[in-house]
Amino acid sequence: MRAALTWRDRAEQCIYDLAFKPDGTQLIIAAGNRLLVYDTSDGTLIQPLKGHKDTVYCVAYAKDGKRFASGSADKSVIIWTSKLEGILKYTHNDAIQCVSYNPLTHQLASCSSGDFGLWSPEQKSVSKHKTSCKITCCSWTNDGQYLALGMFNGIVSIRNKNGDEKVKIERPGGSSSPIWSICWNPSRDERNDILAVADWGQKLSFYHLSGKQIGKDRVLNFDPCCISYFTKGEYLLLGGSDRQVSLFTRDGVRLGTVGEQSSWVWTCKVKPDSNYVAVGCQDGTISFYQLIFSTVHGLYKDRYAYRDNMTDVIVQHLITEQKVRIKGRELVKKIAIYKNRLAIQMPEKILIYELYSDDSADMYYRVKEKIIKKFECNLLVVCSNHIILCQEKRLQCLSFSGVKEREWLMESLIRYIKVIGGPPGREGLLVGLKNGQILKIFVDNALAIVLLKQSTAVRCLDMSASRNKLAVVDENDTCLVYDIHTKELLFQEPNANSVAWNTQCEDMLCFSGGGYLNIKASNFPVHQQKLQGFVVGYNGSKIFCLHVFSMSAVEVPQSAPMYQYLERKMFKEAYQIACLGVTDADWRELAMEALEGLEFETAKKAFTRVRDLRYLELISSIEDRKKHGENNNDLFLADVYAYQGKFHEAAKLYKRSGHENLALEMYSDLRMFDHAKEFLGSGDPKDTKMLIKKQADWAKDINEPKAAVEMYLSAGEHMKAIEISGDHGWVDMLIEIARKLDKAEREPLAKCAFYFKQLDNPGHAAETYMKVGDLKALVQLHVETHHWEEAFALSEKHPEFKDEVYVPYAQWLAENDRFEEAQKAFHKAGRQREAVRVLEQLTHNAVVESRFNDAAYYYWMLSMQCLDIAQENEGQQTEMLQKFHHFQHLAEVYHVYHFIQRYTEEPFSFHLPETLFNISRFLLHSLTKETPLGISKVNTLLALAKQSKALGAYKLARHAYDKLQGLQIPERFQKSVELGSLTIRSKPFHDSEELVPLCYRCSTNNPLLNNLGNVCINCRQPFVFSASSYEVLHLVEFYLEDGITDEEAVALIDLEAPRVSKRENKWQEMMSDHAQSLRLDDSTDIIEDDDPFTAKLSFEQGGSEFVPVVVSRAVLRSMSRRDVLIKRWPRPLRWQYYRSLLPDASITMCPSCFQMFHTEDYELLILQHNCCPFCRRRIDESNQ
Repeated sequence: MRAALTWRDRAEQCIYDLAFKPDGTQLIIAAGNRLLVYDTSDGTLIQPLKGHKDTVYCVAYAKDGKRFASGSADKSVIIWTSKLEGILKYTHNDAIQCVSYNPLTHQLASCSSGDFGLWSPEQKSVSKHKTSCKITCCSWTNDGQYLALGMFNGIVSIRNKNGDEKVKIERPGGSSSPIWSICWNPSRDERNDILAVADWGQKLSFYHLSGKQIGKDRVLNFDPCCISYFTKGEYLLLGGSDRQVSLFTRDGVRLGTVGEQSSWVWTCKVKPDSNYVAVGCQDGTISFYQLIFSTVHGLYKDRYAYRDNMTDVIVQHLITEQKVRIKGRELVKKIAIYKNRLAIQMPEKILIYELYSDDSADMYYRVKEKIIKKFECNLLVVCSNHIILCQEKRLQCLSFSGVKEREWLMESLIRYIKVIGGPPGREGLLVGLKNGQILKIFVDNALAIVLLKQSTAVRCLDMSASRNKLAVVDENDTCLVYDIHTKELLFQEPNANSVAWNTQCEDMLCFSGGGYLNIKASNFPVHQQKLQGFVVGYNGSKIFCLHVFSMSAVEVPQSAPMYQYLERKMFKEAYQIACLGVTDADWRELAMEALEGLEFETAKKAFTRVRDLRYLELISSIEDRKKHGENNNDLFLADVYAYQGKFHEAAKLYKRSGHENLALEMYSDLRMFDHAKEFLGSGDPKDTKMLIKKQADWAKDINEPKAAVEMYLSAGEHMKAIEISGDHGWVDMLIEIARKLDKAEREPLAKCAFYFKQLDNPGHAAETYMKVGDLKALVQLHVETHHWEEAFALSEKHPEFKDEVYVPYAQWLAENDRFEEAQKAFHKAGRQREAVRVLEQLTHNAVVESRFNDAAYYYWMLSMQCLDIAQENEGQQTEMLQKFHHFQHLAEVYHVYHFIQRYTEEPFSFHLPETLFNISRFLLHSLTKETPLGISKVNTLLALAKQSKALGAYKLARHAYDKLQGLQIPERFQKSVELGSLTIRSKPFHDSEELVPLCYRCSTNNPLLNNLGNVCINCRQPFVFSASSYEVLHLVEFYLEDGITDEEAVALIDLEAPRVSKRENKWQEMMSDHAQSLRLDDSTDIIEDDDPFTAKLSFEQGGSEFVPVVVSRAVLRSMSRRDVLIKRWPRPLRWQYYRSLLPDASITMCPSCFQMFHTEDYELLILQHNCCPFCRRRIDESNQ
């Protein structure tokens, strides 16, 4: 550090205080009873300010730069504006000793001998606070919260913004050591506020805000009059009775003298944010100095050590950016670094440090040796076991213990010295002299070796990695490169201030100068780029640059030298340069150039670096071909050009090497058909066709489908032409293609038909299928388009397609909710199982939806389907017959329940009470084993109970109500059932005899509630019911004797043998395809002779087993056709025969479902529904 005087002036009076304007442009000086305002740039006196009547002791500028204040022995304080105008004046009772502005609130503290005042622009008055002693100095903390007051009695009082004392620091010297100057450290980096205190006990001390002292007192050996910090708090200035200003670290370590004066220094301040210092003296001298801090540093490869805060050393690893600080308490004068050694020279000693480990990334140093001795030297160098001191022309080699081992005396001043490595204890030094001599010295050898001598003084030196070349920067800023062995000057470059060889590449160096970085490879031209500072090292792609005080590693791509090598086709050298650090684009360029130069090894490495698998595969294939004996470089280069997109060059090389076919294939793949035609050769049709096909493919890809279709057709690629036409919906084009194609070309025609179908053009699809003769596809077409008439016509001509027509037809009907038709279609197609499945689904749906009438009809249809299956399949006959009887039973049950459900759910009844009574009883007797889905016993019993009560069957009604009590009754019927249960108790406990059913076989009266079901309790003969009123019909079923066939029985009955009758026969038999009826024409009483059938009936049943009525031929012959009803079931069922025992009452049987009705009821139902109410068989009006 050295101080350079910038300007000096002299006032007539003592300078007690000075203050800088915050922007540093003006300096306010308290001189006598005036204020002098100077321009800091050149020391010009701008204006003297008069306002005080006595000596001005103090002056202070507000941080915002808007105003400053001055205090005088005339007891007044004047506030001045930045325009040098006085705006306010206030007074104290004593002389003003010091003033200070709060850095944040701009509150002014003014201190006198007996009190201090606080004033701010917002206040009209000054708040004053008495003190017990004279205040000599004051200072605000950085945050403006506290004000420190230095007292004449050796006490420091710390007050808050309101003037209240918070901390009191009593110095050990007391009143014999007055506090003469205090100052808070302005550093923003410090966590705690630190107060520097200088007293006339000649001591410097530091305190925390809490009043706790930091460290010990520092002895000054002079009376301090002023103390002030640099703007960032890194240094401290002290001046006083020693007639000089001293520079201290912030910890109180003296660093040196700023400027010696001829009288006491009363004030010194640092210009804001700069290294300029203003000094005011007793004799009126005003001095303005610039402090110049020289760079103290050392560099070895990637480790850089430099001085910080004058006493610390920071070691920086330039690659990893790690830093380590070595703290010291003395001024650092010189630094040297080498491998794992670090030497630091201080005023009275040299410290030798070493790394803890040999790890290249280790940053922890420890003290190895201390040489306690004062040395004067210009340069310092450290080696493994020695330190080298340079003293102008002399070099001294000392061991780490401080013993001088060797000395060299040079002819001229030493300008540059550098360690160039070597074994420990035998390192080599490179030394440059002012007379241009360059020497190499080994620390274990007393003789210096002269490498070469040039005419100009040496400024900078460096030796290449192989030690074959030497680079020198001379005093004329010229960089000269020599061959060490031949002493030949290889080249020289102007505008250089420092030079460095690349440690990883022998032929590369860089030098800086004139704001540019220059990189030179081999003897190629220099590549320049902008760079501020000095080059001090060059490692790979990193250049270490020192700019002002900071060292930085600049990443420099080695593109320029790499391209210089590429221009000379020096691929291996270019690759070595690229390895130092280039961009991906540079790597790719290197790879391409090497590939074109057929330098495959370098190209492979470069393509691997950029991860280009495509080119790596090309190189691999070329290497394989070379292994197999192929050595046509033109062909290899043609492949390379083709990969690079240089197609015309590739084609020329293909042609030159006799491979026109490769050029043709390349141009075809590239859709460059005009160029491809040039290589068609002798016009081989196969090549021409291939070219047209590729051209068509290209037309398709570029969305030119019409052109593609035409080209495909001309190349004979009908399928592709059809696909494009179909995908674009060009029906006309498809028609044209289909008609031109021969019928033998089935696949293209089938494709045409497929697209016709897809494009909703079934007519042409049918035409195409007819052309091919594909009837099955034609049938499928009709089915898919739902042209059922055409499909039926085809299936009539070709019965083998019956399934293909009727099954889809049935499915289509089912999908369109035409289930009954679908069932019939399945049946017609012979798909009995599907027909049954549809019916079962229909039935289930009807039951779930409470359409019990439909459910009965579907169950009847199911039973008939089962009968059909039993007829066709003997293996399933037993199972199907069981299902037939089951479904017949369910059909009857649901048919009956339909009336019950309507009665309970609908508000009005459609049936007579007797009919509902009979229906309820029939249903109850039919549900002895299990209750089918959807049928409610509650509804059945409720209907029975109500109708029984209404018709006088009180016993049965009471039973029904009792049964209901055990069931879960819906809420809407709850009251009705409870009321009925109560009222029925008032009725007699018997049933009306008129309601009791009679068995027409044994004439037994049966109970209304029959545990056996719908059979006679005496003879076990099943009752036959009317399917409308469900009254017991006067019919008895009889069976034929063994050996009598159905045909013979009918023939015997039809004989109608005459019987003697005592009345004229009035019976009239009516027969038609749809019904068979017996009608009585008048009401004359019938008196018959004994009937053989009646004799069969008179046989009483003795046991519990049912004994059927079996008739012989004689009995059959005696029967009248008018009295017999026959259920003519299809096989394998037997026919059922019934004899009417009351010929007066006419009975009609439906010829389809064989249900029995009273003729009058049947005719009424036919009129209502135009069909049988059970099986829904349509009845023509003419046959009703």
